[in-house]
Amino acid sequence: MHNFLFGVYPYIALTVLIVGSVARYERDPFTWKSSSSQLLRRKQLIAGSILFHVGVLTIFAGHLVGLLTPIALFDALGISHGAKQILAVAAGGIAGIMALSGGAMLLHRRLTDPRIRATSSFADTGILVILLIQLVLGISTIFVSLQHLDGHEMTKFMAWAQGIFTLQSNAASHITDVAWIFKIHLVLGLTIFVLFPFTRLVHMLSVPVRFFWRPGYQVVRSRRQTPLPPRRATTPRPSRSNLTKPAE
Repeated sequence: MHNFLFGVYPYIALTVLIVGSVARYERDPFTWKSSSSQLLRRKQLIAGSILFHVGVLTIFAGHLVGLLTPIALFDALGISHGAKQILAVAAGGIAGIMALSGGAMLLHRRLTDPRIRATSSFADTGILVILLIQLVLGISTIFVSLQHLDGHEMTKFMAWAQGIFTLQSNAASHITDVAWIFKIHLVLGLTIFVLFPFTRLVHMLSVPVRFFWRPGYQVVRSRRQTPLPPRRATTPRPSRSNLTKPAE
């Protein structure tokens, strides 16, 4: 089971993430949106959304750089494993608390406002709950990481992640003896990749890069009312009283 979860499941999750996202964009482009509920209720949205998105993006960037950067590069830069571990704990802890606080505000708003709850799908609420559970797991791993400030434990996850992307058959063996909470955190993270194309999370990929080279245009609306085109003259139909009885 360990080899499947951490040696095979990652490829399944990444395949579903890529193929599913492309298929949704091609088949249902008008569903590719965040479906904001700001018009229904603005309260709690601004603060909760900023905390949640800044925290999640910081965590995502930290995981991406921390796991996929070759260990030799950190060694060449003179960054010790212990220093990297302390930085990850501090930055990840702050970002995790921010994201968890903002996500809790968004979930409370979605569950307690009747109008927002009525317009929310099961996937909208479900994916937010899963993200909050993932954040709680991630923050909980900090207490385990504090017991390994030498950074040796983190190098296991770096070797695993880089082994997955370099197609190493023994990638799962790098994290065989890590704490169980890390394994649950990884499996749930991969499951979020699987659910990604089928939820509103796809709007994370909607970076408006093409706006930089699209031809400029401006929509202008005139204050003057455009006169209606003249009606075409029609010959009036004769009334029944004007009809003459034909001669016998």
